[in-house]
This record gives sequence, C-alpha cells and structure tokens, in this order.
Amino acid sequence: VQLQASGGGLVQAGGSLRLSCAASGRTLSSYVMGWFRQTPGKEREFVAAISRSGVRHTMSDPVKGRFAISRDNAKNAVYLQMNSLKPEDTAVYYCAAALSYGTVVSMYGYWGQGTLVTVSS
Repeated sequence: VQLQASGGGLVQAGGSLRLSCAASGRTLSSYVMGWFRQTPGKEREFVAAISRSGVRHTMSDPVKGRFAISRDNAKNAVYLQMNSLKPEDTAVYYCAAALSYGTVVSMYGYWGQGTLVTVSS
C-alpha cells in the first residue's frame, strides 16, 4: 500500500489543522493505521492509532484531549484532527499502516512521506 500524507502547514499556537492520509494500491480497511511525528535529532514518536473498523483508538499522552484520529474506509483515507496546537507539536507527521494493532514504530511496515506541521508561539 502507498500512503500520501497532506494537510501540514504553519499555524499559530491554539489553532487547528487536519492532516489527511490517502492510500493507493490496496484498500486501507486491511490495515491498522497510525500517525507518528518526528523532530530533528529525535526518534520518531507515536501519536495515534486506529483499528481497521475505526472502533478502537489510542492517543499518546501529549496529544490526548487535543488530537483525534478517524478513518473513512470508503474513501481509503485516515485523518488526524489537531486542535489547541502547541509549539511543541511542531514536527514532521507521518501516517503509517500495520497488520497488527500497536503503538510501536517497528510494527508499522508502510509509511507515507510526511507532512510538516509548524506551530508558532
């Protein structure tokens, strides 16, 4: 499956962005989907995961209550709604696909190219 993330940009602290991840090659409903982020010099970190059906969600502690993950299997897409953004949310955000549910980077075998989110103070 090929993944394409989009929707990043520059936003002021307190603002919102919605990231999208479009899939091609295979139906997205076959995969657990996740969002991760990475800043220079740091390891890629887990942000959110959603089960194949969309019923189960897991959010990392830093984004809990501010971000939400969703999916539309009919549109072959996954979304990350980011509200109340903080400067520390600045990172390249990646969508990824896995065959099993989890929050570990190594569980995800398919990755999009990343989209940059910059939050100004």
